[in-house]
Amino acid sequence: MEELTAHIAALGEKPFRAKQLYQWMHRKLADSYDEMTNLSAALRGKLRDTCEYIHLEMVDRKISAVDGTEKYLFRLADGSVIESVLMRYHHGNSVCISSQVGCRMGCRFCASTIGGLTRNLLPSEMLDQIYQIQKISGERVSNVVVMGTGEPLDNYDNLLRFLRILTDENGLNISQRNVTVSTCGIVEKIRALADEKLQITLALSLHASNQEKRKQLMMVAHKYELQDVLDACRYYFDQTGRRITFEYSLVGGVNDTEQDARELAALLSGLNCHVNLIPVNPIKERNFVEPERAVVQDFKNKLEKYRINVTIRREMGRDIAGACGQLRKSYIENQK
Repeated sequence: MEELTAHIAALGEKPFRAKQLYQWMHRKLADSYDEMTNLSAALRGKLRDTCEYIHLEMVDRKISAVDGTEKYLFRLADGSVIESVLMRYHHGNSVCISSQVGCRMGCRFCASTIGGLTRNLLPSEMLDQIYQIQKISGERVSNVVVMGTGEPLDNYDNLLRFLRILTDENGLNISQRNVTVSTCGIVEKIRALADEKLQITLALSLHASNQEKRKQLMMVAHKYELQDVLDACRYYFDQTGRRITFEYSLVGGVNDTEQDARELAALLSGLNCHVNLIPVNPIKERNFVEPERAVVQDFKNKLEKYRINVTIRREMGRDIAGACGQLRKSYIENQK
């Protein structure tokens, strides 16, 4: 709002115009200056001449026949495509957004990273995923998870700007406590985010109970030692008081054994945390398989025996390529 006020003043306009413009963008969710009917034609002309107005175009929308989950594919101004997901829960609607076009983290079980990283998303491109979904669905979004395509902390400055606008009282005013940011474990950025002392939830993609196994599944583990990642998570909790969520994708025969459960429990002992078990969503480029349901339940039971707070993530959108990167990847392949 401060920057917008300064820009409006530089255009020779009165300061209250900035608030009108901000509300058109972040509350009324206008798709263009043409919709801003209480701004003069002259001011709208000045804005067109001096600013780029970001608007995502929906190119595909799939709705699950199983649970009503909606997956969206949006086209950006440069022709790139990104995906977002609307999930309905009893506690409200949650939107999962992308933070990058593609991803360079190289996690072996994820479709998002297969084509590598194209570019970072702007804060406006992150915001408009939520805005467009709210407009198209006609429903209020109350929770946001930055867990779609991309590594949010690899786009750190734009992520911070996005978070501040998303939770600003002049916009959608979504509570920081209703926002989750996922990371594969960029240690220095976790610590920097902790120092911001935001009240968002940090979700760490863990996926292994030891360093060697993590290296097999996640390229980032070749740069950061697991203990350093966990120390950063402890620091995040110390600075914010927010419980850490650990995401653990269960891959059949790879990280779902009794020893894995025992090691994982020892690793997280004493940490104020919650473990989210995710049966892996198989992709054709990898030979990973989803564990049997009984194996997943047994893994959960073992963690609970060791007094670890744990849930099995409810599968949503499986019939519409709900996992990260799948819809975007198939769309790109079909364009070739």
